[in-house]
Amino acid sequence: MRSILFAILVGVVGAAGLHILIILAVPYFTGNDAYTRIGDLGEPLRFYPLPNGAASRGGLVNDDPGLRVAACAFSVADAPVRLYAPAGVPFWSVGVFDSSANEVFSMNDRTAVAGALDVVVATPIQLNAIRKALPAALAQSILVEMPVDEGYAVLRTFVPTATMDEAARAFLGDAGCEAIDESTIE
Repeated sequence: MRSILFAILVGVVGAAGLHILIILAVPYFTGNDAYTRIGDLGEPLRFYPLPNGAASRGGLVNDDPGLRVAACAFSVADAPVRLYAPAGVPFWSVGVFDSSANEVFSMNDRTAVAGALDVVVATPIQLNAIRKALPAALAQSILVEMPVDEGYAVLRTFVPTATMDEAARAFLGDAGCEAIDESTIE
């Protein structure tokens, strides 16, 4: 009798674990993961503002009226990527994620040099090359090691009042997500 109860208990726990695993894996297998959706916004290496309220082409939406959000998909397979934006808004934050939505790096304007965003995302080998011959243009940049080749960045800025909305949109419009020419590094 005990062995039957034990077998039933193991079966129920195993089935529950399998169902949880399947539910968590569905976005990856259906192409509805964050990386794929951000890639659907348009060409990589460009910040795309997410609309407030209505869904974008990739099905992404910014549901917080106090924030303006932009996202950029990128690959560091061929060259490092530089994320930049000027200072000038009350608050901003950036998160860098790998293609599986694992956070690799995050920061905000309080930890940035002079309040401006200047981050270089690269593979370990690319970072070695950058560190050996650090170009003057990257002297103030924060260097981030990317564990995989593909990822995305999410840039957010706070809009405390309606009068700050134009400045927030301009901040996101001036933000850059572009490949670095490796010939300038070597």
